[in-house]
This record gives sequence, structure tokens and C-alpha cells, in this order.
Amino acid sequence: MTFAPFTVTKVERHDQAELFDRLRQVVMLKDPLARPYAQAELSLRRLDWDEFRPAQRYVLSDNLHKIQHLEWELARFGLDPLALDGFLTLWTDVSDEPLDLLPPVVELVVEADGSAVNVVNDGMHRLFVGRLEWKRPVAIHVQGLPAEFPYYSYPVPGPRPWDEVKIVEGGAVPAGLIKKWRRIPDDKRLYRNFNSAFRNVGGPRGQG
Repeated sequence: MTFAPFTVTKVERHDQAELFDRLRQVVMLKDPLARPYAQAELSLRRLDWDEFRPAQRYVLSDNLHKIQHLEWELARFGLDPLALDGFLTLWTDVSDEPLDLLPPVVELVVEADGSAVNVVNDGMHRLFVGRLEWKRPVAIHVQGLPAEFPYYSYPVPGPRPWDEVKIVEGGAVPAGLIKKWRRIPDDKRLYRNFNSAFRNVGGPRGQG
């Protein structure tokens, strides 16, 4: 485990109404006038594992340990990062900047064969930790996205898609690993910029 342990020093809770209001303000990374969630149907749902699919085909062991550490830290505040009823703003002892923690984001997309599939957009490592711990996660479910803004990668096909996700040791992806199967060459054109409405929630990390 190479990540540096941290302490959560303060937590501010935000309710579901503020979560959804902020999500409707999220813009696309390459089009700051486009708001993919503005007219979408948003809900918080506790999901079974067969109801949604990953798009990412790997998880990093360092990130899994980091998420588990966060889980233990939030437990001191009586909170579970896979059972949020809104979102959190967190302060830690390793940064002067707060960060916002949203529930995982799962989006409904319709694929070429007509299948309606719930695909993980954000929170992949947290969801994988939840699966290791036999939890049913609470996620933001998004339905009714504009047709021009599907999630940028295809969901993993097959009857047991979560079994296709590999744990990669360390904190970096090996060269040549197919991380996701992209929909278009300029996949970042389909990225949602969550930092346009929230603080320090992450962003694109390379191609795919």
C-alpha cells in the first residue's frame, strides 16, 4: 500500500435537493454551455449488482486501499460513502482545499442492439470496494440524457461484467491495457465536468 494515510478533520453534509440542483449545473468538459443533466430524471437508488455495469475494466489496488481508508475515516462521523443521501464536503489534514464527495453516478444508456443499460460514470473504485464488502450501493441514477451526450465508453458486455474487472497492483495502469472501450475518437468531448458545479471531485485521467 503506497498511498499516504490521511485524517478527515471536518465534514459538511448537503441534502438531496442541493445535490440534484448542483448536478443540473454540471457542464460538458469541452462545451461549457451544454448541461447534460439539466432535463434528466435524477434519483438516488440502492442498486443490486446485476442492475448496472462497469465500463472500466480495471481498478488500481492503491485506490482501493485509499477508498477503504476513507470509508473507515467517515465511519467516525457515522457516514458510509456508499449510503449517502446527498453529498459531503470533506476537509483533511493533507490539504487546505476541501473536496466534495458525491454518491457514485450511474447513467442509463441505450445501446445499438436496443438494450437499455445502466453504466457506471463515476465512483468505480468506491463501487468495487462495496462489492468486495457485500454492500448494495446507493448511487445517483440518471435517466433521459440527451442523445448527443451518452457516456463516453461502452459498458462491459457479457453475463458477469463485474467479474471481468481486474485488480491492477499499484497506482498506475500498465502500458497497453485496454481501460475502456471508447465510443468516439475524441472521447473527452463526452466527459462531464463535475468540477463545474462541485469542488475537487476529479477529472479526466488520460485517454479512455
